[in-house]
Amino acid sequence: MRRSQQRQGFSSDSDVDFGEDDDEEEEDDGEEGSSAARRGNGKMKCLSCKEEYGDREAGTCRECYEEAGETEEELKREIDELKSKVNFLRLLCSGPNFVTRPNTLSFSDVVLVASCPPDSASLQCSSPSIPAHRAVLISRSPVFRAMLENEMEESLSGTIKISDVSYDALRTFVNYLYTAEASLDEHMACDLLVLAEKYQVKHLKTYCEKYLMSRLNWENSLPYYAFAHQHGAKSLLDAALSLIMDNMDKLSKREEYMELVEKDPRVVVEIYEAYLSKQVNTAASKDSVMKS
Repeated sequence: MRRSQQRQGFSSDSDVDFGEDDDEEEEDDGEEGSSAARRGNGKMKCLSCKEEYGDREAGTCRECYEEAGETEEELKREIDELKSKVNFLRLLCSGPNFVTRPNTLSFSDVVLVASCPPDSASLQCSSPSIPAHRAVLISRSPVFRAMLENEMEESLSGTIKISDVSYDALRTFVNYLYTAEASLDEHMACDLLVLAEKYQVKHLKTYCEKYLMSRLNWENSLPYYAFAHQHGAKSLLDAALSLIMDNMDKLSKREEYMELVEKDPRVVVEIYEAYLSKQVNTAASKDSVMKS
């Protein structure tokens, strides 16, 4: 009797266990069936946004993949800019004349003065001098190096007069030589680019050029092109020319265009040469497509 009950008990427990196993197998079959259905439909879930997509060759959808690529490129640009900035500032730390205090009169050994033309009545002509250090100026600019390492007037007097520049622009320029940073608007960026070209501070010129390119549009493309042409800002020049080419019909009717014709006809000729060249290339491309 006891054996019978034990056998019945064993049989009952076994039935329960087998039932659970069957349930698990059914769940597994359901998941496999669901996965198979997704594979059959060509749908996969993106690892980033969790949305379904049709590409079975990757773990992310096209939108997330492109966004990740753009983020990677942006980070690379930021890293390159930081490296450039470090290299620019590293020159300051070399040699025994290492200094870290810009515009501190008690530690300076040279001053810069915004000097206006003799016939100018501008109040900026009486602006205060800006203290600096020979070691910094020499390390930043080959022009300053030539001034201060030779027996020139600036080296002997300890005063560098810079003409046709405002006090604010000169102060920002000197501060940039110490920090590689500047607060810019369009007017300041133009002033600093002129100073950077004059004193061959390439890092600053690139900095200003990038800022001006970020403010570039078809309406200001003509004056920006003329400015870039005058000061050898090639990246800005090319970007402005591209906008001019795309909006030539509208720009040729504007007042800025007529002023440029009178002021610098050579620049207008170069613009038209580029425009006609583009028209010829476009026509040749269309002709080639039609023949093929």
